[in-house]
Amino acid sequence: MLRRLVPVLLTLVVVALGVTALAARPDDGTPRRSADFVVLVGAAGLRWDDVDPQNTPTLWRMAEQGAIGSLSVRSAHRPTCPVDGWLTLGAGNFAAWNGPRTGGGCPATGVSVEQPDRIGANLPDQESVVAYNQDKLAWGATPGALAESVRCSVAVGPGAAVAAARPFGRVDRYAPALPEDPAELLGSCVLSIVDVGTVDDDDPAVRAGQARQADARLARVLAARPPNSLVLVAGVSDTDSPARLHVAVADGPGWDGGWLTSASTARAGYLQLVDLAPTALAALGRPMPERAFLGRPAVTVDDRPDDLRTAIEAPADADREAAAQRRVAGWFFTLLAAAQLALAVAVLPLLRRARRLAGPHGPAPVSRRVVAVVELLLIAAALAVPAALLADAAPWWRGHHAGWWFASVTALLIVGGTAAVRFTPGHDRTLGPLGAVAGLATLVVGVDVLTGSRLQLNGVVGYSALEGGRYAGLGTVGLGVFIAGSLLCGGWLAQRVRRGWRPFVMVAVGGVAVVIVGSPYLGADSIGAIALTAGVSVAAAICTGGWLTVSRLAWATMAGLAVTIGFALVDLGRPAVERGSLGRFLAALGDGTGGLTVHRSSTSNFQTLVNSPLTVLALAGAALVWLALLQPWGGLMRLFGIYPAIRAAMAGTGVAAGLGGVLGGSALDVAGAAGALVVPMAALAALRVLDHSTDRTRPDSGRPGGEVGATPSGGGPAGGGAAGGGAASGGVSGAGGASAGGAPSDGGEAPSGASGPATDVDRPAGSSASATRAAGGSPAAGEEPSAGPRVPTQPTATPTEIPAG
Repeated sequence: MLRRLVPVLLTLVVVALGVTALAARPDDGTPRRSADFVVLVGAAGLRWDDVDPQNTPTLWRMAEQGAIGSLSVRSAHRPTCPVDGWLTLGAGNFAAWNGPRTGGGCPATGVSVEQPDRIGANLPDQESVVAYNQDKLAWGATPGALAESVRCSVAVGPGAAVAAARPFGRVDRYAPALPEDPAELLGSCVLSIVDVGTVDDDDPAVRAGQARQADARLARVLAARPPNSLVLVAGVSDTDSPARLHVAVADGPGWDGGWLTSASTARAGYLQLVDLAPTALAALGRPMPERAFLGRPAVTVDDRPDDLRTAIEAPADADREAAAQRRVAGWFFTLLAAAQLALAVAVLPLLRRARRLAGPHGPAPVSRRVVAVVELLLIAAALAVPAALLADAAPWWRGHHAGWWFASVTALLIVGGTAAVRFTPGHDRTLGPLGAVAGLATLVVGVDVLTGSRLQLNGVVGYSALEGGRYAGLGTVGLGVFIAGSLLCGGWLAQRVRRGWRPFVMVAVGGVAVVIVGSPYLGADSIGAIALTAGVSVAAAICTGGWLTVSRLAWATMAGLAVTIGFALVDLGRPAVERGSLGRFLAALGDGTGGLTVHRSSTSNFQTLVNSPLTVLALAGAALVWLALLQPWGGLMRLFGIYPAIRAAMAGTGVAAGLGGVLGGSALDVAGAAGALVVPMAALAALRVLDHSTDRTRPDSGRPGGEVGATPSGGGPAGGGAAGGGAASGGVSGAGGASAGGAPSDGGEAPSGASGPATDVDRPAGSSASATRAAGGSPAAGEEPSAGPRVPTQPTATPTEIPAG
């Protein structure tokens, strides 16, 4: 009865941990009404490196007394051209203009604005723009949703007219240029949107002049602002490729100092363009339009430096880092994929010749020195992604040759990590490098998440604020590495305890990982937490041995569904503005608009699958595992038979990485990042376990009849292996006892019918189990034997082990 209840209890523990991690949410500090008027001032292309006390004194003083941040101007098109930025501002959602684009740049044509009554204006193209956004684009944006949420709005300039036009094209009040005294105009409606110009020239002198003109217009706006008003200044768009981060400043009652942030970024000092519309309505105390806004209202947080020059250096430096990250990330993952492909090719002949055949003939073994070099290269390849993440602790992007600086720092960290693994106690044992590499990878990603994910933001293997997909928590690559590292750590630890305790070890390690991934205070990845829950359940179900049966798969599936349903119920119970992605998706399904989310996810999966170098990593790793490591001569099945907890960890990694990528819209990126860690370690462990595939146990001299030639510990002649270790790769018995080839699956427990203890219990590489067997002595269950010289034995070879010829 206890054995039947253990899977149920462990599943309930995983579910409880997952729901607890996802349900807790930080106080987002949603602002209450704080102003009677809101003035949105936009300057396309304005960046923080354009701001200084001499050239832009008005903006400088406003930033000193108000709240500031870096603005990500993502829209439905890349790059975000000025017309797209203004349209996204007015929609509160990712929108785009439907005009022609050539060469990936921004259209030079302006927007048609008609003034039939000299009070308001009309945009004749607005209805076609609305239809384009709702029918052709995946975001379902409604241009003019901000203007529709207030009774009256003012627009100054053509860009502002695009933002303030209602869905049918009408602008309530319009002025083509800012009057000398705009007080009456700005006070005529509760919402005013002002276009103060564009800062877009590449020449520094010309650009400074454009910023100065925009600052002069801002001075007139501030001088004529209505009483008790909130003024938001934003660099509403890019002006060309590549994308950049832009200025965001808020000045008004309740916005005195601090960093700007919002629930959509969850990162102090970062704001999205789609956040400005809900910020304006929240400040006015107006309700949000249903299903129209993707952004969240902005709030302020403390910890901003008192000196403004020091404060704005942070967003300016983040802009430089994000720009450098885009250039470096592509070639880093391309080189990583090429290096791992080359290593896969190099490992193949070593796998074919790793097993020492018992007969007098056979291929000569590969030199130990060559094997040692390949092992070090495999360790270095597995540590490449964690090292690249850690490299962001150094400001490599500030140099003139940022790519070379990043390469140098990463290479030094890889060498240091490889040396640390090489000289770690237990490195010579079969699972020693696997455990050390998994531990290092988990430590690097876990510490970064626990300290605010600073290394992942704008990092080469992290996420970019310019892309606008994520600003805090675990990114796609970090999720893959953390899934693989935590589950391999759990499998390595579980393999060192008795069989009955292994599920508890897997659940303990995996449960902590689920909390870290899913907690909005830490990883903030609800999809990743659900996927990892399924992976932990699979690993816990098969870590004692046996196959992934229907009942075990059912328990794992039920655990994932239970976490999903539990979190969904909690999330749906929150107010609409506080719901997470899952709650909003389910609410959209209820009102019939969930198809847009499914469409966005499928489109994102396809684009990522086609364009990402991590797809190559995932496919190459799968090919090496399936076509080589899982073959009778590959050694991985033998490894799985001897170490069932490692098999469980790798199976759980595959399940979690696959689900996390597909459900999260990143296709094989999560699997590619996980495979970059798992596949090299699987190849290394397979090489080592093949090296022991013909080891024998010294006959027990203290036992009567213990003559030479007694039954080997594997339970059959020649250690129970078919050619190339194929018999031992037959898996683990349903009870989790011994592998089909006689190799024990419980870390030191001899299988039934064996004459001695296990022959391959995480033994030192290059040593033999026979060295650990003194006359009449054997290690206890789970105890690792000490290293010693190989003791040659010549038992009668089975027909399957006689080399051809």
